[in-house]
Amino acid sequence: MRLIIAITGATGAVYGVRLLQALRDAPDVETHLLVSDAGVLNLHQELDMGRKEVELLATVVHNVRDIGASIASGSFQSDGMIVAPCSMRTLAGVAHGLSDNLITRAADVVLKERRRLVLMVRETPFNLAHLRNMTSVTEMGGIIFPPLPGFYHRPQSITEMVDHTVGRVLDLYSVPHQLTPRWNGMKEGS
Repeated sequence: MRLIIAITGATGAVYGVRLLQALRDAPDVETHLLVSDAGVLNLHQELDMGRKEVELLATVVHNVRDIGASIASGSFQSDGMIVAPCSMRTLAGVAHGLSDNLITRAADVVLKERRRLVLMVRETPFNLAHLRNMTSVTEMGGIIFPPLPGFYHRPQSITEMVDHTVGRVLDLYSVPHQLTPRWNGMKEGS
């Protein structure tokens, strides 16, 4: 399996990092990483991580400005792309086909080739432009996946909440994982 992972400037850099960690541990998964300049700032602010430290988690790293990279072409065979987290700027670029950097170009390619694109959008509250852009991406075949925590598994830490969300994203690509317990129905007496 080959997945493109992008980390952009929205809060929630932990989702992209944890996703890379989980994919590194998954069998036969090749990751192609993109990190925007604002994404680097958030990695430092939220996780005290630098670009190089995150790049070590990926199989291949691409420069966001390299619009001629392999992943900019439909002939590049991938199983899809995950933007974790996805800024509203990146969402707007994807929604309007503005391939002005390698993140939005790769997303455009994934959509045009009818591959799976997951955008973990991070911003609240949403304004009408955000909602319309999410609708547009959904109509093009993308999946809008705000990283909203589930509580039915009774998480005891932020790590458990992040793992639950990342596990749900991995499920969309049928990547095996043990990040979070599966729902087995309501407990007796509920």
